[in-house]
Amino acid sequence: MVERDGCNSCLTALRVLRVSLVDELEGRIDSLLESLVSREVFTRDDREEVLCQLGPRARVRKVLDILVCKGEEAARIFLSISSHHQQEAQTPSKEVNTDQPQSIEYNKVKRKHKDVLTRRSESMLFYNTRHGEKILFSEHYVNLLLADGHQGLDIKRHEVLTFGQKRLSLQQKSAVHRKIAPAELFSRANGNRPVKKVLVSGVAGIGKTILVQKMLFDFGGNKGHLGFDFIIHMTFRDLNLIDKPTNFRDLVLRKNRHLAKELDNILANDDKLLIILDGFDEFRHYRSCDVDAFVTEPDEDAEVVEVFGSLMQSELLPNASVMLTSRPAAINHIPVGCIDRFVLITGFSLAEVQDFFLRYFQDSAITDRMFAVVSANELMLTLCYIPAFCYIVCCILKESKDLCGESPKTMTDIYVQYLVALLRSHTRARAETFRQEQRAGADQQLSDVVLKLGRLAFQKLMEHQTLFYSSDRDVAALEGCSLVSTFLDKTVAQEPGCTEEVYSFAHLTVQEFFAAVYCAVTDHPLPDALQNTASLGEGSNSGHLDLFNRFLSGILSERNANLLSRQVGLSCHKDKVDTYRQRIIRELTMLCENGAHILNHLHCLFEQQDPSLALAVQPKTLQVNVCDETLSQMDYNAIKYFLNLTKGQILELDLTGTGVNAKALRDIQPLLLRCNRLWLGENTLDMNTAQVIAEVLQVSECITHLGIGWSDIGDEELLALSSAIRVNKKLEELWMEGNRVSYKGLLSLSDLTPNPLKKVVAIWNDLTDTDPESFCTQESITVSFSDDDMWGAWGEWVFKRCEVSSNEKLLMVLHKVCNISVHCLETQWAKTFYRQLSQLVKNRIECCTEDDMCKKLKKFESILDL
Repeated sequence: MVERDGCNSCLTALRVLRVSLVDELEGRIDSLLESLVSREVFTRDDREEVLCQLGPRARVRKVLDILVCKGEEAARIFLSISSHHQQEAQTPSKEVNTDQPQSIEYNKVKRKHKDVLTRRSESMLFYNTRHGEKILFSEHYVNLLLADGHQGLDIKRHEVLTFGQKRLSLQQKSAVHRKIAPAELFSRANGNRPVKKVLVSGVAGIGKTILVQKMLFDFGGNKGHLGFDFIIHMTFRDLNLIDKPTNFRDLVLRKNRHLAKELDNILANDDKLLIILDGFDEFRHYRSCDVDAFVTEPDEDAEVVEVFGSLMQSELLPNASVMLTSRPAAINHIPVGCIDRFVLITGFSLAEVQDFFLRYFQDSAITDRMFAVVSANELMLTLCYIPAFCYIVCCILKESKDLCGESPKTMTDIYVQYLVALLRSHTRARAETFRQEQRAGADQQLSDVVLKLGRLAFQKLMEHQTLFYSSDRDVAALEGCSLVSTFLDKTVAQEPGCTEEVYSFAHLTVQEFFAAVYCAVTDHPLPDALQNTASLGEGSNSGHLDLFNRFLSGILSERNANLLSRQVGLSCHKDKVDTYRQRIIRELTMLCENGAHILNHLHCLFEQQDPSLALAVQPKTLQVNVCDETLSQMDYNAIKYFLNLTKGQILELDLTGTGVNAKALRDIQPLLLRCNRLWLGENTLDMNTAQVIAEVLQVSECITHLGIGWSDIGDEELLALSSAIRVNKKLEELWMEGNRVSYKGLLSLSDLTPNPLKKVVAIWNDLTDTDPESFCTQESITVSFSDDDMWGAWGEWVFKRCEVSSNEKLLMVLHKVCNISVHCLETQWAKTFYRQLSQLVKNRIECCTEDDMCKKLKKFESILDL
């Protein structure tokens, strides 16, 4: 410890010892941080700021930076704590030897628990498994591909269809996304700090729950070498059943009574405990998990969301390991900084799809024939990379004998055929028994069951519910129906003094489909929630009803309406079909004119497969905005379907932040040639991609504006683009802010200004190596902010996009524009821009119904009010 030799000696010590402190403390920064919080030197906000840093050394540096701002006393306490931690690390523990064998009773309970987990996980539960049917997990499990990565955060809306072929590129980028085995999930990341909290994300149906079952199955059979004594498995569907204060001990014992005698020892040895929490996106409190009230003891009662929040933030059982699974759309609501490792399930590879087919059909000849059918259909093959849909496709193939009818073209086609196949399969025996019954009567009964399931699905989907109690009127209406087990899973909720059966659809997408069927074939009006373009900016559904909307559109199409009528006896109302078609035309027209986000509407149009609808969309200006979505091949198909049916120029195509690459741009190259303004910023544009853009610039007679900001281009890529601009001389504005371009690269454009390039925006590039005065005469080239009309127009453009954005998208924009260079904030355009932005944020807060979103918006309100 440095001796105090003046009023600032401890702060001086921090500066002098900074390098050595980083080396000494990187392995103990987490415990040191907790000590600082408990001593009230750091606030929880300080801790979150530290935990946002990537890696332990960066976290130590951030701690030191914060301490300098807090003054001498904070520095003194920190040095005292760090010295104490160092002495503890150097002193061998004389208390408990963790290598000593546990008590005989502890080991007996451990063996018992493994037997229980083996029994619970030994059967594979498929969506239409018949009652009593047992399909061994070990015989039907197909390996899933797991990769390190944080992909989920840029998938903002319905994840199933934004998944597409992203999986293929993940496998190719092995250096960034390393393939890992389930047993490695809690190994030290890059050999550094221990991994305690793991988030496993993946789109609907990708295999999150199957991965959990695999881990439980392997643990029960002493496979996998996870290194834990106990695994406690909970689902958020079960946690949703709890509506009164509880504690962690009771949560464990709800389904693990056999652990009661040794539970104190199990929780005391929490470093040997893994807690798996499956389905965070289904948690009814998932928006409220960043709690301020904590519990620290397993038997301390609190609301279930507070128990969960305390567990995730290491206030409760700080040494326990936790694995959380979730769809990507919900993971922004997980408390900041508590996750040590992000893992993405990328589904099946092509080889695993074939393996799944072989295990399903149990015959190599049939497998080859069925796989050939699927390989000829791009949609079906793409969906087969997602395990849940791979099963659905196999089911359709088995029941429909090689797709005798028309091959599926859309998601709705596949689900309608799935419904028909299951109904046919599960009613075949009954139909034989009642062959003498009038056919009409049998159809009527079948349609009644589907309607009852649809009503249940629809009512609960609108209420964000996936679990339904037996006491619910819509559930009671299904009592005695033999078809219920085909589509609904049943569990039993146990409460003190009573038990109640609880149902859920086998998969959330199945609930969304049945809800759409009900909405399409009944007198029930189209829900108000669908009218999200009436208030474009509020983005009220945040993707919640995207797939429901697509299913509804597909069911109201002529081909699926006819199929449901023939096979199930359900008919869509003509008035509703006409109303919906007019709505699609009206909303697409408005969205194109406003430049608001349009991707889900394009999918709805694609589900209709009716060219006359696209031809009826005739906006005054054609602006296609699909930004901030990681586009899949299926997304591109929907975009191409619409634009290939429209004529003339595309005023604007916004592909900002969509993950475009050379292959994707080449695929839509004919459309790019029709664009007037093309925005490709916030994508990684390598040389191959730059070459495709250059080819477009060389021959396009339309393109006048190109945006490639924040796309990691350097001088070489810019040279390729400038050569292309020189050939055609049609481009008027080039926006390339936030890249790696130097003055040397910028010189390649100097002879192109001001003809044809009237404007080149190059702020936030590597322009510090040359005197900017050399460009003063180049009025077309902007390398810094100014108080001229250009930036006023820029502010208006950004603000217009904010107005038509959802709250989630607005936050993304706010993150960027609130980090703008400070020296420009005194200019008139900036004052106007930020004043308008502040008022917009205030308006959104007044209309916002989500606490978590309000909290985030209010942070920016306080920044903008400064």
